[in-house]
Amino acid sequence: MVKKSNKRPHQLRVIAGQWRGRKLTVCDAIGLRPTSDRIRETVFNWLTPKITGAKCVDLFAGTGALGIEAASRGAAAVDLVEVNKSAVMQLNAHLTTLDAKQCHCHHTTAQQWIVQCRQQYDIVFIDPPFQAALWAEVVSGLHQYQLLAQGAWIYIEQPNTAAITLPDKWQQYKQKKAGAVSYGLYQYHGE
Repeated sequence: MVKKSNKRPHQLRVIAGQWRGRKLTVCDAIGLRPTSDRIRETVFNWLTPKITGAKCVDLFAGTGALGIEAASRGAAAVDLVEVNKSAVMQLNAHLTTLDAKQCHCHHTTAQQWIVQCRQQYDIVFIDPPFQAALWAEVVSGLHQYQLLAQGAWIYIEQPNTAAITLPDKWQQYKQKKAGAVSYGLYQYHGE
């Protein structure tokens, strides 16, 4: 006899904007760690004056917490990049439900997206699975392939124990810790 799970599905809550209060079911997947409501609220408070009309990319979209929140708060375009097929299917279902025409989901790795992408972004979200330790590679790729618009904002979430070396043209704007997570917002000052 197979037991039915009494476990409730995980949900993502949109905090503010057009879809404020909407709850979206998220799939369980290894390495999928949605950014908490508390951290998301802090980050988007930092980004409030910058988000409206911005071109954004969420390089490890997972549940879509960061990208969907950005779209809800007025981002003009949001690319959600995710390698997990189940997560991509869930994201596409959410985008359809929300009628989020400004959002596009891409089933690929962040590294492949960085190499093939031909546009620049105003806001970049970098929150990979912690065990993958991809921060340095992604930061380097963004710089190498010139995906950052002048004055772009870069959000990075990582474990407290991780250390990142940032390019010279990135300036730390804000940095905080919440439990085992360290998160920060940086600004790109290019040529």
